Amino acid sequence: MPQATTLPASYLAQFSEQPGYLNFASYGPPSRDVLATSAQLMADAAAGAVGTADKLHAEDLRARAAFARLVGFDLDNVTLLPATAYGLMQLAFGVGGKVLVSAGEFPANVYPWLRAQQAGVGEVAFMGGARKMVTPELVAASLTQEITAVAVSAVDFQTGYRADLAGIRDVMGPHRLLLVDGIQGFAAVDQDWSMADAVAVGSQKWVRGGWGAGAMAFSDAGLERIKPVLGSWTGVENPTSYDGLPHEPRRDALKFNVSNLSPFATGAFASALELIEEAGIDAIAASIAATTGVLIEKLEGAGVDILSPLEASQRAGIVVAGFPTGNAAEAHTALALAGISATLHGSQRIRLSAHATTDNETLSHAALILAGFA
Repeated sequence: MPQATTLPASYLAQFSEQPGYLNFASYGPPSRDVLATSAQLMADAAAGAVGTADKLHAEDLRARAAFARLVGFDLDNVTLLPATAYGLMQLAFGVGGKVLVSAGEFPANVYPWLRAQQAGVGEVAFMGGARKMVTPELVAASLTQEITAVAVSAVDFQTGYRADLAGIRDVMGPHRLLLVDGIQGFAAVDQDWSMADAVAVGSQKWVRGGWGAGAMAFSDAGLERIKPVLGSWTGVENPTSYDGLPHEPRRDALKFNVSNLSPFATGAFASALELIEEAGIDAIAASIAATTGVLIEKLEGAGVDILSPLEASQRAGIVVAGFPTGNAAEAHTALALAGISATLHGSQRIRLSAHATTDNETLSHAALILAGFA
């Protein structure tokens, strides 16, 4: 396995997904630490001892602190979310002005901007199209004087293309905000997230922390300029002072909070993040890159079309196999019957996504099956 030389055995031993799992871009099977944390927190809640609620919600700070360390932002610039989409909705309603968005984005990074426009609190301009890579050149060609922010995915869900955030930052200029949907990139690539003015992620994919939690980090400019339009009672000063008066929003990133989150989800998220820290995001990313490279080699050797970037610097953990004759559904069924999990995208595409724990046998098996449909 290509990951064995870079990742400690203790990290690899944390996971127990079945061989054949190639669907991490959909969700990542959690670690044993995540399962243990969830079970312990649920047991604590069931016991109902004095102070349990405070103990459970202390997991929020644990998750925020770990996320802040991993993305390189100050703790005050980090808040938690139930999912990436909630953060994108906060950004769409809070940023104002005219936002440039790729027409090929995952719907969670399209509808918030449309809803904000429909509500009269923002305007959206589209660039590109389905499976069109969002390059610095595309952004530069699409910019107008009215554009105040650019929204982009760190890794495209349909192609696996890894956006050049530094290049996009350069062509945008310093006065515009860069808003990043990071769910397909965070914990899969070693990325300088400081290029973003806001980055939202979820726990359920490459983080491998299960559903129900995520986080959002802001640059100082993003924190100042993006308003907490959808923030609610837990995002204000002295939220438990029930005096019947409206309170001022907090000054840190917690001003975007809506309500208390599930401590079971945030505790699981914290455990997943700390495991990433322990192993090292650089080692995990390198292992994913090596495994993905092997998968591409095996697919090419089997005569399968590759619709993802071949350049290592332009991809993350996603490899898309193409079936120009329209028989992708049949190929996907054959994979499933062989115990291989992947995502079907229409009649001509299958998305395969490998992690550091994916073994060579799984890669070879998938390529062998798909060869019969190439």
